[in-house]
Amino acid sequence: QVQLVESGGGLVQPGGSMRLSCATSGIIFSDRGMYWFRQAPGKQRELVAGITTSGATNYGEFVKGRFTISRDNAENTVYLEMNSLKPEDTAVYYCYVYYNRDYWGQGTQVTVSS
Repeated sequence: QVQLVESGGGLVQPGGSMRLSCATSGIIFSDRGMYWFRQAPGKQRELVAGITTSGATNYGEFVKGRFTISRDNAENTVYLEMNSLKPEDTAVYYCYVYYNRDYWGQGTQVTVSS
């Protein structure tokens, strides 16, 4: 079955960096666009970044050059490198893929606080 497993979240100070990983199984990873979403308390889930099968990327407006999404097709893994983190980046970050239906990971908490 399809599984998405995020890792790499935690507590970081404002201005710091963090790298999230999403390991996938049960899909032909190289054939799928992959996405990161996030959801802060009391807010709607929003798109953070996406990457196509050819490596083209797109980002939410709030990213403003601070985050980079990448993929490793050999490892069936998608990454989100986050720099210059702000307290407003605090959220649960989710990996997402569409593979005949929506699949979401369990989420990983990112907390930006001093």
